Amino acid sequence: MIRRHCESLIKQLTAEYPVVAITGPRQSGKTTLARYLFADRDYVSLENPDTRTLAEEDPRGFLARYRDGAVFDEAQRAPELFSYLQQIVDASKAPGRFILTGSQQFGLMPGIAQSLAGRVAMVHLLPFALGERYPLRPPKAPTELDEVLFSGLYPPIHDRGLQPSRWYANYMETYVERDVRQMVNVRDLTAFRRFLRLCAGRVGRLVNLSALASDCGITHNTAKAWLSILETSYIVFLLPPHHRNFNKRIIKTPKLYFHDCGLCARLLGIQTPDQLRTHAQRGPLFESFVIGEFMKHRFNSGSLHDFFFWRDRTGNEVDVLVDRGDGLQPVEVKSGQTLNRDFFKGLQKWRALAGEVCVRPSLVYGGDERAEAKGIAVFPWYTPPGEIVP
Repeated sequence: MIRRHCESLIKQLTAEYPVVAITGPRQSGKTTLARYLFADRDYVSLENPDTRTLAEEDPRGFLARYRDGAVFDEAQRAPELFSYLQQIVDASKAPGRFILTGSQQFGLMPGIAQSLAGRVAMVHLLPFALGERYPLRPPKAPTELDEVLFSGLYPPIHDRGLQPSRWYANYMETYVERDVRQMVNVRDLTAFRRFLRLCAGRVGRLVNLSALASDCGITHNTAKAWLSILETSYIVFLLPPHHRNFNKRIIKTPKLYFHDCGLCARLLGIQTPDQLRTHAQRGPLFESFVIGEFMKHRFNSGSLHDFFFWRDRTGNEVDVLVDRGDGLQPVEVKSGQTLNRDFFKGLQKWRALAGEVCVRPSLVYGGDERAEAKGIAVFPWYTPPGEIVP
């Protein structure tokens, strides 16, 4: 089993909370991780129809079997259990008693918010971080970067050596046919698939719901609802603009990114790693990969850092602003393998505007050399996020 970076966080939380919930996209490794960390607990899959029927028809009797605790996999399939779990954990304050896993936030979160608020700690498990997939030697060569962007980091592809394009195609069919229909009544699945591809084509760009709706042939409200579905099921995430007014003419629209670069590459129609070398979306795809690694590090470590971007209406931009509490750290992301002065323009402009608020300006690029240039730390693309954003 490939070890996960969030293991220490989960162990810490199980020493503090009676219930820990592990959520994330399908196939991100939630079940494998829960069974590994809590091998001494009973494992109960609520995907099993017979087990689910018992839980729904007699929740008290069902939970009485697991007085010492258990791992309830796909817990959102039996929301009736949450209220009864509340009574059990309130009667005994023993920490780490129940572990819940769930793929759908729409199903898992309402039950937690209603019945287990204050009693449960949430852990978000995304696909592998680069350092999890390559714990001994990070990939470095440019060809290896293209392979990472193409293959993505979903565990089954690497655990079983599966062909990425085929696996992602099957994953999307399952996601659309099963999860989307369970979450919301999407009548036109063909239009939803088209919407997915259009989102991939806009990775790294400002969200324009009106344009998305027009290109997809749906209403603005439908586009908004579908984007929410993609966020909730951990397909995409929105990076908000920073709220502080360093320049009165700032952009106030979020940017769109994918949690997994391989899935985005598949939706873009990329069929081999070689096609990435000259593909028009290579830069935005690389940006999505790097910012996605930052997000994984935040979730895996329990970090409280918030991430933003900054852009003014004249085109000056910083890809990531990290709110560190003691200041804002600007991070620029460039896919090029050779450093040039244009890489630093956005950082220099923002540093001049921000003044003392700016701390540790950094650049992440597609090359393999560390450097220091004009007071800016330069990191190769495979650098662990914790070294860039400590």
